[in-house]
Amino acid sequence: MNAPASNTPAPPSSAVPALLEGKLIVSCQAPPGDPMRDTDTLVRLARSAAAGGAAGIRANEPEVVAAISAAVDLPLIGLWKDGDTGVHITPTVRHALAVAEAGAHIVAADATARPRPDGGTFADIVAAVHGAGALVMADVATLAEGVAAAADGADFVSTTLSGYVPGSPGQVGPDLDLVAALSAALEVPVVAEGRISTPEEAALALARGAHSVVVGTAITAPTALTSRFVTALPCT
Repeated sequence: MNAPASNTPAPPSSAVPALLEGKLIVSCQAPPGDPMRDTDTLVRLARSAAAGGAAGIRANEPEVVAAISAAVDLPLIGLWKDGDTGVHITPTVRHALAVAEAGAHIVAADATARPRPDGGTFADIVAAVHGAGALVMADVATLAEGVAAAADGADFVSTTLSGYVPGSPGQVGPDLDLVAALSAALEVPVVAEGRISTPEEAALALARGAHSVVVGTAITAPTALTSRFVTALPCT
């Protein structure tokens, strides 16, 4: 990893919500097997997002979180995807602490009602991450899950998992109804994430009550974007 170290001190956790309010967070991730799944490449994506005006970065895996933390002076949401079924976004306290120790200001974790692989709870993760000095973002799929996560101490609630788990509505675009419902029900910041494909959708999410907006595929996933174009072309 050849990215230069940051020269500006990272913002304290207490300052992060204000730094993100009304702003864009760019998710710099790539799925397993994708050519973009390389630490140096993902750091370059994060630096490019910062140059374009992003207010924060979302990144997966401790190694990538640490590298981006050293290269980009923005609030960093870290997670650790382990597996691809069930609860796999930062599923345990062990995963959460590794992400916090790697330099994440906010640790994102699945806060759905599904069982965790170690039998733990989302509240366990909140307590551990707060003890490590970081904040917690609850990735949820429904209003009830968001309310429960806030009661467990989540500092942010995100619509990340709406449409991706049983019990949440399947849809093509972002779940702006959930954004609005969570924003009306909660005092903690609500983050809009999931299937936001255009600047207009991002702006609409803020208008529906989101504190901030996360965009990933539409900005940082050339494989998926290329596939969309190829699929749209007539067969030859």
